[in-house]
Amino acid sequence: MTALDLTGLSAGPAQVWGGIRLVPLLRAEPVAGLRLHREAYGSGDFATEDVRLNDGAHYTSYIPHGFVADWSGEGTAAAYGTSLGGAAPAGRVALHRMAKRRPGDRLRFLPLHLALEGYLALHFGGPSTLWDTWSREALRSGLSPRVESAYLGADVPGLADALRVFEIHPRQCGVLVYAADALGAAFAVPHPDDYRALHATLLQDLFGELIHQYALFGRPAAEFTARIEDRHVRGTGDLRAAVRAQERAWRAAHDTVMAAELYATSYAFSRVYRMGGFDLWRFLPPFERGGAAQHIGEAITDRRGRVAYLKTFRLSENQVRRGHLLRSLAAHDWHLGRCAQALGTRPEELTRRIRDAGFASLLRERG
Repeated sequence: MTALDLTGLSAGPAQVWGGIRLVPLLRAEPVAGLRLHREAYGSGDFATEDVRLNDGAHYTSYIPHGFVADWSGEGTAAAYGTSLGGAAPAGRVALHRMAKRRPGDRLRFLPLHLALEGYLALHFGGPSTLWDTWSREALRSGLSPRVESAYLGADVPGLADALRVFEIHPRQCGVLVYAADALGAAFAVPHPDDYRALHATLLQDLFGELIHQYALFGRPAAEFTARIEDRHVRGTGDLRAAVRAQERAWRAAHDTVMAAELYATSYAFSRVYRMGGFDLWRFLPPFERGGAAQHIGEAITDRRGRVAYLKTFRLSENQVRRGHLLRSLAAHDWHLGRCAQALGTRPEELTRRIRDAGFASLLRERG
């Protein structure tokens, strides 16, 4: 599996609020056998709790809620904000696992944490060979601590108003969020009722720096209006056919131009959990320099690989650069000379790039 199969999801008519454009993702039929609901944690928008990783380490993070995937076939979902399994009382620090099986055919996971942890853990162990280039700290602790920043959805200018005033389509099962027509995030769920319950959770998601800046400083997005030549319309049948043609033209333009970076990119997937006929994955982009925008994310797919759940985070150019640098170093066994040669540069220039990327602590100080 190297690409997102979004079969069954089609782009609907976009709605614009200032610099924010929301493109609904519609399903002709809900995904059979899977529902998704929210499990609330803590209190307030800045609730922080502990997450335990598989290796026994843990970290403290902003965790407003978890998502519970239910493949029991019971076909029910909780209303937005419902607390299942007991929400942590205010002031109490709970310890979560990234993904944890719940009684019955249910799995609770932390949305976006799977994706972000996959990015932050990229070659987290640091240099694999004891070259004298690297510091003792790098050889002992790797990239720890590894830090990246993001913005809360509620702090992205215009997003709260857009989500509040926009009409949810009857078949809507997801949305693509654009700021100044830059794709910031994709979100999709199996059932329209799930989407209605989770629509507002986008305000508690994390968005990249670029999206915040585009929403803050960008111009209002232009409306895309449809034009129908009335000389070819002789009745309601002709008008209906012309409208359908405009809808197809919009979907084709959207999928091949505006969202091409999401649909056409090749990703590296790693399976997190098998759950009945579905699989939970997280994925990383190729970290190619100078190309289209790149996203990390997590997805649930059915047996045929079709996406039932999707959540993505757009990386900034600096984050892509850091991913590219780490991949290149690891591919050449962390040998500075060989890596520099592969990148078409000199070791001195590569050293500068490492420092500029925020990894100066990896390098050994020269006397």
